[in-house]
Amino acid sequence: MTLDFMEICKVIFLGIVEGITEWLPISSTGHMLLVDEFLQLNNTDAFKEMFFVVIQLGAILAVVILFWNKMWPFQWKDKSQPVIKKDIFSMWFKVVVACIPGAVVTLLFDDFIEAHLHTPAVIALALIIYGIAFIVIENTNKKRTPTIPDLSDFTYKTALLIGLFQVLSIIPGTSRSGATIIGALLIGVSRVAAAEFTFFLAVPVMFGLSAIKLLKFGFSFSSEELIVLLLGCIVAFVVSLLVIKFLMHYIKKHDFKVFGWYRIALGIIVLLYFAIA
Repeated sequence: MTLDFMEICKVIFLGIVEGITEWLPISSTGHMLLVDEFLQLNNTDAFKEMFFVVIQLGAILAVVILFWNKMWPFQWKDKSQPVIKKDIFSMWFKVVVACIPGAVVTLLFDDFIEAHLHTPAVIALALIIYGIAFIVIENTNKKRTPTIPDLSDFTYKTALLIGLFQVLSIIPGTSRSGATIIGALLIGVSRVAAAEFTFFLAVPVMFGLSAIKLLKFGFSFSSEELIVLLLGCIVAFVVSLLVIKFLMHYIKKHDFKVFGWYRIALGIIVLLYFAIA
């Protein structure tokens, strides 16, 4: 490939899209695939398939930095007295439980999904269906008080149920964060706790998916491919820092319905475009 100015602009734009859509429940993979329909990188299909997943590592680094004190179980009162946070260890064990259903399904069906369901029609339908789900669930929750207001109230059953919902995100256009948040809201988790658990869950899931894609692709990058991958990750990292802060502030005062309406509108636009194209 030739890495010219326009190609660099494309990579930066894709990094921005990833950083915005990874944490908002509107499907990062769906957006990346749709953007690629109109703004294609000059790479092989194998590289692009890997790039669209591994670029998420930049977004993950943003989560780790912003939530370090909540995610890292070893802390120090002073230089000589380390303290082990048992509640953080407990949360990570619950994250592992939540990851199991998705890991099994991904290993079994990932190749099939990529071969048959990574299409604009599937993405559009998923955007619309889960957009409707967000609106219906939030309208229903107006009359309910969350029974699980904080991460400290999570049980292994809660984690497993959310993990089962995460399996839905294997369908492009669903959104990993969207599926887990919908599942969490349905079983009585508060919006803030649902978002925070999504961040925890994203760390092993994205590292795992990225490792799988890198192993499939191999590590024989050209210099241009390495620049594209690193640039995309860096942009996704910077944008993710801003978006995560926005989301956590937003959901303290608002519900998720605006994202549902956005999903529906985008899904309809995509269906109409590809119907007349």
